[in-house]
Amino acid sequence: MEFAIALIGFSLAAYAVVGNDCIQTLGTFLSSNNHRPWWQLWLFAGSIMAITLIMGYMGLGSYLGGAAADDLTFGKFTKLFPEGNPFPTLSWWYVLPPLVLLAITRIGIPVSTTFLVLSFFSIKSLPSMLTKSLGGYGVAFLFALVMYLVLSKVTESYFLRNPLAEGKGPMRSRRFWSILQWISTGFLWSQWLTQDLVNIMVYLGSPTEVGPGTFAFALVTLLLLLGLIFYQRGGRIQDIVLAKTNTTDIRSATFIDFFYALTLLFFKYDSLGIWDGGIPMSTTWVFLGMLAGREVAMRLQLKLNEGRQNLAVMVFMDLGKATIGLVISILLVVLLYFAEGRDLTLLFG
Repeated sequence: MEFAIALIGFSLAAYAVVGNDCIQTLGTFLSSNNHRPWWQLWLFAGSIMAITLIMGYMGLGSYLGGAAADDLTFGKFTKLFPEGNPFPTLSWWYVLPPLVLLAITRIGIPVSTTFLVLSFFSIKSLPSMLTKSLGGYGVAFLFALVMYLVLSKVTESYFLRNPLAEGKGPMRSRRFWSILQWISTGFLWSQWLTQDLVNIMVYLGSPTEVGPGTFAFALVTLLLLLGLIFYQRGGRIQDIVLAKTNTTDIRSATFIDFFYALTLLFFKYDSLGIWDGGIPMSTTWVFLGMLAGREVAMRLQLKLNEGRQNLAVMVFMDLGKATIGLVISILLVVLLYFAEGRDLTLLFG
């Protein structure tokens, strides 16, 4: 029964996490390649996913950058449970977080799976995960703001005035930018997987105890669910990406993916004692910070306010949706802890 709960929980978490979180990473890739068949995009993203998971399983995770440990969760499980998994016995309560995540995702709210899923397994890690995630929003916002204030008049202004056209030089060549964007997406997708895989793999227990058969099941399940997301062209969360300026231009998407990947890579290292590179964080908050900083910089530099949604409203609506998701996550975790009679004082030390 416990093994069945683990597999069901894993499958639900996989669909919920891929459906909710991967749009942060693959949303611009989908929107800027909407002229291509979905299966071509899936084969590319699926190949990166398979390579990343196999490298983690074979103990080669450190080659993907950062201080990643050589296991299937890239060191995140060890940081959550340094003394081993304290909840080796799974109950049906563990299936509820991914079910709630699925329901919230269907209405377009970008929920952090890190808070919703991982906090249920280790509520004492919530303060450190929250601190690192809020810091991630701030760092991503400032990084994007500075980069686009510097670059937008040269890059984004040119992109808006000069659409892609074959045979018009590299700056307007779809083939040239397709190559660059697929490279930047592959880099970003691998970095995101090393950050968020623990949100799914935690249902399988300690990564050192995952056998070849269980790993094969996990890999095939993730690939099939990723294919479903590509077939659906991203679902409701994709609306957040499409609402931003010029995200359907493959050239703009290339810059977004590259800057986002650099930010995620930055947070894989320890930094001045402010955060631990191995602690899980909400990539949802980092992504929203990146988009908000970019939008503010472009509106300031390019005077793109006429006929567009109010900037403050757009930024605070995205932030408000993420905050609602955070509140729901914490309340659900507290409720489940009460239902199971577990110790909430762990939250305070």
